[in-house]
Amino acid sequence: MSKSWNHNRAVEHIDKKMADVEDVTIKDYTRDMSLESIPTNVAYRVNGVHMYVDIQNLQDMLETTQVEGTDCHKRTLRFLDQHYRAVKRILNQVDARRVDFHSQRLHSLFTKPYNSETDAEKKRVQRAVATAQLIIDVLAETGDDVEKIPAAKVRIGIDTGLSLAVNNGRNGYREPLFLGDPANHAAKLASNNSARGIYLTNASRNAIGLAEQDSPEKTPLTVEQIQTCQEAAKLGVTNDEIVEEWREDLKNNPIGGYQFTRQTPPLCDMDISKLTPANSKRQEMVSTYADIDGFTAYVAENIDDNAEDVVRTLHVLRAELERVVTSDFKGRRVRFIGDCIQALTCDGTAHNTDEQKSVSEATRLAGALRSSFNLAIERLGTKGYETGELGLAIGFDLGPISITRLGKHGDRIRCAIGRKVIESENRQCACKGTETAIGQAAYDAATDAVKTLFGTPRKTANLDYVEATEALADKGDESAKQARSEAYAGAPAVILANDREVRPYAITVAGKSNQF
Repeated sequence: MSKSWNHNRAVEHIDKKMADVEDVTIKDYTRDMSLESIPTNVAYRVNGVHMYVDIQNLQDMLETTQVEGTDCHKRTLRFLDQHYRAVKRILNQVDARRVDFHSQRLHSLFTKPYNSETDAEKKRVQRAVATAQLIIDVLAETGDDVEKIPAAKVRIGIDTGLSLAVNNGRNGYREPLFLGDPANHAAKLASNNSARGIYLTNASRNAIGLAEQDSPEKTPLTVEQIQTCQEAAKLGVTNDEIVEEWREDLKNNPIGGYQFTRQTPPLCDMDISKLTPANSKRQEMVSTYADIDGFTAYVAENIDDNAEDVVRTLHVLRAELERVVTSDFKGRRVRFIGDCIQALTCDGTAHNTDEQKSVSEATRLAGALRSSFNLAIERLGTKGYETGELGLAIGFDLGPISITRLGKHGDRIRCAIGRKVIESENRQCACKGTETAIGQAAYDAATDAVKTLFGTPRKTANLDYVEATEALADKGDESAKQARSEAYAGAPAVILANDREVRPYAITVAGKSNQF
């Protein structure tokens, strides 16, 4: 059987997931609540400060060699591992929470003091700023000249406010996800441009008595402003103490040499929870990012009076997008990054990747993701749930990708790195909510049918599963022809309706019975 998407199968799964969240409970987060393993139908309103640390020289690490071979990947993974361990140690010492570490971006949260009073918010922001400077100081000393690991160059963004905490992840990889403006704005500040430093949104600046700025992304905190926060926060830990403990930790829990083997396709069989530095995976794969466009604005509009529908919409969309990746197209979800899914796919053998087929299947996967997204929005609407003006922006590219887990035993986090991982995210970020974009490497490896579909801009709008499969099959793409042939099995080749040819499988995969 080929990889395929089916309308009826999608409907069944979407309806099942809607039933999971028919009754949603929203609670205010207080000191006696755990953010671990939040039930699917529960969300917490959390007042907190969100901090994003963006490592700006990750791309440089990946490009230390002309060819993207194992050496630059091993060095990059060690680079990330060392810096993750250092930052995690800092967060533990200052009583902050690591939310996620996605390649070059680390997201953390400060919730103490717990209440929402102005003075408590001021203390949280001051603590975040003091921690940010501690991170900058520590990471400046955690390079390794012997291993040719440079110090991390970082830019840090901070925002404060109300967010919704919901469950993020499945199948043993469950942790809180924070929805709303604070996390999003902090992330944008951190990744805004090349200038380093600590950047605060105007909400955060107001909280600690600083004047608002017309362009806060261009206004780093001054040395004096940082010192004021450090004196107020009294973190109780120094740069030298963290570095000494970090070095002792590395000695007692060495990172170890990275060893790579290939994962025999399909990638859905890969158990990421078993990966370690000595048992890492590396091969040519397609990296796909699918981001729910407009979600931050949607959360902001509904967080006060209709948070229940936010929880319902997110749960249904993410569950269905993951099903399409893992079940329909036999790929592997790496993680959810907020309202975005990061996935990997590959076709071929235990020894070689069939690059052309991998790109064809990734193209049809992108179409299937959009078909399921549109169908989920439609069915949520029939239930009367508010879904706002959401879209799906998709980007993908092909190249060597390494997958492993960083950190020491008992505290490991998954990581997928590669030049085309970064490029696939860049392609997604350049898309509107109706668009799908293909990277240059994937485009170069693609069939003529795929190249025609995306054109010279390497971007197309409203590409759903039927359009992707039909367009590729009509131009001789073997993967699409096989999928269409299997869908036709047992049905008449063509049905005439109003003097038009209607392909029968379009009814079952796209639900377009109104064609008749």
